[in-house]
Amino acid sequence: MHFTSEQRLDDDGVLERTFTLGEIPGILWTPAAASASDPVPLILLGHPPLGLGRMYPRLVARARHSAAEGIATATIELPGSGDRPRWPAADRARAELRRAMAAGEPVTDEIVDALILPLVETAVPEWQATLDAVLALPEIGGPVGYSGGVISIGVRLAAVEPRIVAAGLFAGSFVPRAMFEEARQVTIPLHVLLQWDDEGNDRQAALDLFDAFGSAEKSLHANMGGHTGVPEFAADAASRFFSRHLK
Repeated sequence: MHFTSEQRLDDDGVLERTFTLGEIPGILWTPAAASASDPVPLILLGHPPLGLGRMYPRLVARARHSAAEGIATATIELPGSGDRPRWPAADRARAELRRAMAAGEPVTDEIVDALILPLVETAVPEWQATLDAVLALPEIGGPVGYSGGVISIGVRLAAVEPRIVAAGLFAGSFVPRAMFEEARQVTIPLHVLLQWDDEGNDRQAALDLFDAFGSAEKSLHANMGGHTGVPEFAADAASRFFSRHLK
């Protein structure tokens, strides 16, 4: 892990550091009080594959919210996004998805698989490598949570990464059928957010995925509204969830 810049966010003293991990760019935010003598928990901040630059305002807001609870956060650029090399196959799958939705046609399993499964296969090991690097810092001590982003990435991480002890998932992206079997392997506490009228999400599939999770503690928080209509108080509920499990 190579840090490329750092700054203190003026109003709350949160330390923001950009880094590269090999060719993967990322950002780490730590509360002002974090130190080797008082290490803090960590949340991995997932996000859609729109690029860190475009997602930064939302990510830094989430990071500040977590820092106020004494929790560090980290995020990385997803494969094929931002300044990372493009994935022609993913671009074709995304174009086919847009075409089908614009024409009012069903989104087939083939489209969903082509769009999501390669992303999961590549992104999850990158998140795990990021976790290795961040947990090696003396001011970060764990435990670790995962929050938001492409829900299939969260499902895979929750199933295979033992250092993640709790996850907050957003049911706002298409889910390959293969992920339902992986969901049954997830046993950590889950906080799942669902926008009831999400125009880009299959509500029944989201409910079926929630039902498939093997966790003894799982809660579904459904709100009226579309994909971008998440109410502000939803962040408070997620914050309480992570504080309960990480602190």
